[in-house]
Amino acid sequence: MAVDVSKMQQTQPVVIMTQPQRGGICPQSSTWQTGLLDCFSDCGVCLCGTFCTICLSCQVASDMNECCLCGTSVAMRTLYRTRYGIPGSICNDFMATVFCTTCSLCQIKRDINKRKNMNVF
Repeated sequence: MAVDVSKMQQTQPVVIMTQPQRGGICPQSSTWQTGLLDCFSDCGVCLCGTFCTICLSCQVASDMNECCLCGTSVAMRTLYRTRYGIPGSICNDFMATVFCTTCSLCQIKRDINKRKNMNVF
């Protein structure tokens, strides 16, 4: 039984070196528009986050087309950060979300609002 070596070489698996990005555009490196503790840069968001965290969580999730229950999750913060090329790590996202839940949520909402105003959201 003869084996055709040329056919074997043509069936090599295709290796993908980079993953396609949303909309075909790679996210540019960016930073948070406000700091984690910059609550006074948008008092409305801060008050909403302080007194109605669930409402703000649902607003953030809705802005990102996700389930309302996910707004305060580590996954949501990580998704947002990676979507906009904001440096960080899942560990940092975890720490911010667990120990500063309201501040983390407010930071995401302020960032969304600022990006909407710049037409980059």
